[in-house]
Amino acid sequence: MRKLKIRGLKNPPNPQRYQIHTGLQHSIIRPTQPNCLPLDNATLPQKLKEVGYSTHMVGKWHLGFYRKDCMPTKRGFDTFFGSLLGSGDYYTHYKCDSPGVCGYDLYENDNAAWDYDNGIYSTQMYTQRVQQILATHDPTKPLFLYVAYQAVHSPLQAPGRYFEHYRSIININRRRYAAMLSCLDEAIHNVTLALKRYGFYNNSIIIYSSDNGGQPTAGGSNWPLRGSKGTYWEGGIRAIGFVHSPLLKNKGTVCKELVHITDWYPTLISLAEGQIDEDIQLDGYDIWETISEGLRSPRVDILHNIDPIYTKAKNGSWAAGYGIWNTAIQSAIRVQHWKLLTGNPGYSDWVPPQAFSNLGPNRWHNERITLSTGKSIWLFNITADPYERVDLSSRYPGIVKKLLRRLSQFNKTAVPVRYPPKDPRSNPRLNGGVWGPWYKEENKKKKSNKTKANKMQKKKSKARMRKQLAARSSTKCHPSVAIG
Repeated sequence: MRKLKIRGLKNPPNPQRYQIHTGLQHSIIRPTQPNCLPLDNATLPQKLKEVGYSTHMVGKWHLGFYRKDCMPTKRGFDTFFGSLLGSGDYYTHYKCDSPGVCGYDLYENDNAAWDYDNGIYSTQMYTQRVQQILATHDPTKPLFLYVAYQAVHSPLQAPGRYFEHYRSIININRRRYAAMLSCLDEAIHNVTLALKRYGFYNNSIIIYSSDNGGQPTAGGSNWPLRGSKGTYWEGGIRAIGFVHSPLLKNKGTVCKELVHITDWYPTLISLAEGQIDEDIQLDGYDIWETISEGLRSPRVDILHNIDPIYTKAKNGSWAAGYGIWNTAIQSAIRVQHWKLLTGNPGYSDWVPPQAFSNLGPNRWHNERITLSTGKSIWLFNITADPYERVDLSSRYPGIVKKLLRRLSQFNKTAVPVRYPPKDPRSNPRLNGGVWGPWYKEENKKKKSNKTKANKMQKKKSKARMRKQLAARSSTKCHPSVAIG
């Protein structure tokens, strides 16, 4: 098999494990946290490098950077051009995490890319870098190119010319969002043209995927799905994706099988003829035949997440979970056609398009749901009811128990949550005004200084001891002291 050129758009480069198996099951990695993707997790680019791939990343990292070992170039990428944080200004590339904690966030490999601090919109800047990589790479050599565009994440910013077609959209956030998305569409088009121009396209696989649902208060829309980004409702976790390649056997089809982000890892390694260590317990499956040929997915369930430290549901209990599961804990699981949620699943409204007035989503138009009715468990036939309107938990207690047991089984394999408090040493003011690694170097210095201090202290202690012993041996005031 020929070595494929694999392009990835908007997907983390290490989706091999569920969150409960990495310790990242709570929230996101904050800029000031000494936390990152566990270093013992082999990433997709690391595995592809083993079989001869050149690996390049352009765009948003957001997998932690407190130590140099956490940086993209230490996690399998030959080159990196982009941002380390989860968001920031599209033009200035600055980010404030809190008042007084602000810094520049644009990197080239392991150093701040100050030379690019010239006000270029990030979507266009990243596309230019992708074009440069393709123009200089030998198309006969295998290439993995991971492009994580910043768009369409907040803050809502776009070049003026992209607003022209959306003047009819009254809501300003929705209008900005549409303009940002148009710029992103143009970027994907330009990347595709570059693949063709430089001889990559006919042996490439392009994977496009989002990482979560939209945020209605920031221009996004999940209608007719329920909920929003950050929730376990379908509006928060069901995302659009497509695979485009001349190598697909069945083109122009829609895959309705179960597919999860963890499936990309074994699928792409297998396509590249790489090796997955036998002792690694993956949560993903090789789904290439499902996508390319329309075969059934080997996947029968998806653990959306178990977050043991998220705000507990007031009405949740072990009793409500039939003694199998504490329904106060936030969790969600899909098994075949069934989806179960427990705890506090998050913002639960349906937000239709007409809700977007000039002032933002108008709650008078929302179909509002109150969670203060004593519920802490929901069951849906998600195939028949993808909008999560008909709760079947009371009608099918047997199914509820079955899914609760599956949750419990998953939870037994969970590792402790890694969500450390913020470290004041992370402040960019202490790092030349740049967001970047701070932990390892500090520890080395402290350890070195501490070692030196300990040695000096020992020398001083020994010197004092010798003086004391000498004084005691020469005086007649302490005849009881014997020195042997």
